[in-house]
Amino acid sequence: MTTPQPTTTAPRPHIGSDTDTPGNLAAYLADLVERRGWAGRAAFHQGHQFWTHGDVHELGARAAGVLAGHGVRAGDRVLLALPDGMAWVAAFLGVARLGAVAVLVNPELPAAEHAFMAEDTEAVLCVTGPGLEDRFADRARLGADQFLALAPAAEPAAAHPVNAHTPLYVQYTSGTTGRPKGVVHTHGDPKAYHDLIGRRLLGITEEDVTLSVSKLYFAYGFGNAFVFPLFSGSSAVLVDRRPNPAAVDELVARHRVTLLYSVPSAYAALVADRGSGHAACFASVRAAVSAGEGLPDGLGGQVADLLGAPVLEQIGSTEAGHAFCANSLDHNHDGTVGRPVPGFEVELRDRAGRPVPDGDEGELWVRGPTVTPGYLNRPEETERTLVGGWLATHDRARREPDGAFRHLGRTDDMEMVGGITVSPLEVEAVLRTHPAVREVAVAAVTDGRGFSRLRAFVVPVGQAGPDGRFSADGRFSADGRFSADGLEVDLVALARERLAAFKVPRSVSFVTSLPRTATGKLRRHLVRQGAW
Repeated sequence: MTTPQPTTTAPRPHIGSDTDTPGNLAAYLADLVERRGWAGRAAFHQGHQFWTHGDVHELGARAAGVLAGHGVRAGDRVLLALPDGMAWVAAFLGVARLGAVAVLVNPELPAAEHAFMAEDTEAVLCVTGPGLEDRFADRARLGADQFLALAPAAEPAAAHPVNAHTPLYVQYTSGTTGRPKGVVHTHGDPKAYHDLIGRRLLGITEEDVTLSVSKLYFAYGFGNAFVFPLFSGSSAVLVDRRPNPAAVDELVARHRVTLLYSVPSAYAALVADRGSGHAACFASVRAAVSAGEGLPDGLGGQVADLLGAPVLEQIGSTEAGHAFCANSLDHNHDGTVGRPVPGFEVELRDRAGRPVPDGDEGELWVRGPTVTPGYLNRPEETERTLVGGWLATHDRARREPDGAFRHLGRTDDMEMVGGITVSPLEVEAVLRTHPAVREVAVAAVTDGRGFSRLRAFVVPVGQAGPDGRFSADGRFSADGRFSADGLEVDLVALARERLAAFKVPRSVSFVTSLPRTATGKLRRHLVRQGAW
């Protein structure tokens, strides 16, 4: 089966000369290990085991032999529904080595989404983790344990010749606004992620140890915990499930983690669990990176105090492959997502596509070496999102005098109330200043008469009752527990004090959690429904 090239309107720019870019990614990385003498260095840690860079590429070559024995050929698509671990790493390298295309999916998705992705990509083989034995019944399937058991005895497969522009993997968008779309990336993209971000902005060396809360099957985690270690000779700690704050403490201390990558909601949980002030278990951390959503005001400083290290905020997308704007160790502008990553161009445009001056709000358009050539099987979506090589990110931002961009939310975040457009982020920022509020989302919800009213959905700092619900008129008692009466009144009064009248929520609902994607992004389309 061949992989059709997505439709796009302009050729992708690339970095460097042809000699700078890899052909087959798996072969390039294996050769890099030999040239740099990294074969004996640790590459991945999981539990109390570790694998060296030499182990990883030997396993990858034999994994390719297993996949070839199951009928995988160049251009075929292989769906990987695996948790973080060596099966994921070996399967990806094996697919790359054969010149096939890896389809990276979250193993915890519902069955219907897995079925859609398998059908959408026409996957010839599905490599799956535990608990997914009943999935993909209409397709060839290989379990992770069986796959790893077969690999040591398999004959290593030769690397299939490809170029830097040959499709390597497909990742699906997070689905914050509806059905996810398959985004195509190529064999040359991972090297660009490392060269432009890992090496130039984060200064990653052989001595670094990475822990990424974001998983390998997401764009953010793929760069952090797979690409950067393999291109730098460093190592990463793999965890098959999202670690809670106690697990993060333990993993950082045990492995002497130097680079921590996470999302705002997970950083908030870390602070809530630990409180203020530096914690000794984070003594090895030299930098932390935050992406996925904007850091709420004040949280970055709290995290920096806790870790004793700078927190570098950045923004990227599945379509860009990794970050396209990022703060760095040399330039960290608090409250912004940083300046354009080297090699990327970023413009702010109005709704008509005209550039806006510095200081004005606009929509972010991005052009750069790793922007996708297009969506799989979605030529109309590709044409709408990629215009002349520029990616419409649908993010709103303002450019600061130093060239950094201040993220102002998504274009689809805006709420319409009484004919007036309201940014929920502004309202949320005010409500979040109340000490009783842990998380908050604001949306225009239709009432029983069909009118659109602003409602705040609040996760309080206190605890829910035995039934898992919060009282609608909640307040906090002296011991910090959530009990009856008053908090809604307090929050509405706070909003009235600081905001224009049309931005004040008409009601407050107390919830135990907010609807988020697996990457931690808020699903605003579900918040607007008023229930999830």
